[in-house]
Amino acid sequence: MATEKRQRQKANRQVKAETQRKEARQQSVKKRALYLGSIGAIFFGGLFLVYLFGRGDGDVVDTASTSPLTLGTKSTTATSTTEPGTDPGGAPSAVSAPLPGASIAGETPCPADDGTAERTTSFENAPPMCIDADKTYTAEVTTNLGSFTIALDATAAPKTVNNFVVLARYHFYDGAAFHRIIPGFVIQGGDAVGEPLGVGDPGYSFDDELPAASEYEIGSLAMANSGPNTNGSQFFVITGDDGAALPASYSLFGKVTAGMETVQAIESVPTNGNDSPTEPVVIESVTISEN
Repeated sequence: MATEKRQRQKANRQVKAETQRKEARQQSVKKRALYLGSIGAIFFGGLFLVYLFGRGDGDVVDTASTSPLTLGTKSTTATSTTEPGTDPGGAPSAVSAPLPGASIAGETPCPADDGTAERTTSFENAPPMCIDADKTYTAEVTTNLGSFTIALDATAAPKTVNNFVVLARYHFYDGAAFHRIIPGFVIQGGDAVGEPLGVGDPGYSFDDELPAASEYEIGSLAMANSGPNTNGSQFFVITGDDGAALPASYSLFGKVTAGMETVQAIESVPTNGNDSPTEPVVIESVTISEN
């Protein structure tokens, strides 16, 4: 009987340990999701998150900056007071914004689809619907580490795809960095104007087009945000299971269909304590094709 009792106790301990591991993983995903939406609180409430993600997650934000990972536009908060661009250990960041482009006041005209539009990085208003609902759109993202191709889903997220296509054709993303990298989670970029990077937007925001639960997967392209209906220019590519487990709070508008090795190369770049790369990871161009 004593032996049976010990076996039952051992089995109970194993069940309890497994339950605790599952709960810890669920809490980790929830914390990362909270982190993704934290920048709005930082901007308006003066609140700072502690390393929750881990605009990324596993993300730490420096109290001297508000660089968001927002899986959206977010920010993390480090417990140190180091200068922006360094982590508590002093590792430098290679993240910097490109030179600003032109500005458009008033209504935003649809850019030429042949790539001849002037590079523009400031807009007073969100663009009108410029894409053709009867066509399909593909984006080739060329970086200093290689290229990857994205099939854009204009059926599920027409406003989001339209915004991405318009910004790409205005060369908004040319020279922008992947400013937040979290292995097994996401790589985030799309801020061409922030100071520090991670807080910038094109000058406007637009509403969410959210997926159903559990639709994210490795390779998914989604918008970063600072809360509901605050989409701008920042986006992220999911690189691991933790990213795929995010709640359906980020507009899903495409998937990497080729060049995932480039995404993995970006994910492998060393980072500092704020999850910023210590080597340049730059978007050289985003070329849109339509069929």
